[in-house]
Amino acid sequence: IGNPWGSNMIDVEADKACKYQNVVRFEGSETDPWTIVFWNKMGPNGELTGWYGNSALKFTLEPGQTRYVAFDDDSQGAWGAAKGENLPTDKFGGYSCTWGEFDFGSTKNNGWSGWDVSAIQAQAAGQDVQGMRICTHDNQKCSSITSQAANVINAYIQALAGADGIGG
Repeated sequence: IGNPWGSNMIDVEADKACKYQNVVRFEGSETDPWTIVFWNKMGPNGELTGWYGNSALKFTLEPGQTRYVAFDDDSQGAWGAAKGENLPTDKFGGYSCTWGEFDFGSTKNNGWSGWDVSAIQAQAAGQDVQGMRICTHDNQKCSSITSQAANVINAYIQALAGADGIGG
């Protein structure tokens, strides 16, 4: 989770991204700016509350823009993306948009990393599902959900909340 909380993920310049082990490249939509908010699974209070209004990193991704975020090993959390200045929230204050979930260099999983796209929170809140796609750097494996979950590939929807092993 970093010390201080949230310092385990940083926005990095394109020419520096290759110097980090765990990096995600974000590509902006063709037409609209999107707000991207990142959080740790565990909140600043040490409990499973990371997505309840906490933000370790936040930026606006402009149309066609590319940004890079680097993560420390043993970082678990997610990011959400939405049009506008803030992410939607459910009645409890939790982020209720499509999530990109991650577990980088996990100690409990022998150093392996994992990731997936999830619309569980958006669907549980009865809100719009935003499209998102996460792929390996070579596009050999992807997890994606289109707008309103019209097409779901290797990703989580509410009906699959109890499933395991989806994503990469």
